[in-house]
Amino acid sequence: MVVASTFDKQTGSVFPHFGRTETFRLYTIENGMITEKKDVSAAETGGHSALAPFLHEHGVSALIAGGIGGGARAALGEYGIEVYPGVTGSADEAAEALAKGNLVYDPEASCHHHESEHTCSHHGSCHH
Repeated sequence: MVVASTFDKQTGSVFPHFGRTETFRLYTIENGMITEKKDVSAAETGGHSALAPFLHEHGVSALIAGGIGGGARAALGEYGIEVYPGVTGSADEAAEALAKGNLVYDPEASCHHHESEHTCSHHGSCHH
């Protein structure tokens, strides 16, 4: 199983905006353990609409993210990629938690775009 996380290379954290992430960290998970991880650049993909096929091409079956809009969720769903939104903190710790089946995430976390304004909302408690 390959899991992707939006990734902030400077902090090692889950990047808060799916459509603006420039890097994804990919984790290969086998038998509840991470067996491999690598970073892939999404900077050249062209943004929102190209990210779902980009992740699909890398064999991703699940995505860990901060905020993510409905359109992106739908596009990922078309490729069978399960979404775990509303995650903050260390991307590596989040992937380890997902591998063990105890990732804390917020299924209601979303991003809303209004012209030039961009906000992400997180409901409930979310951490790694």
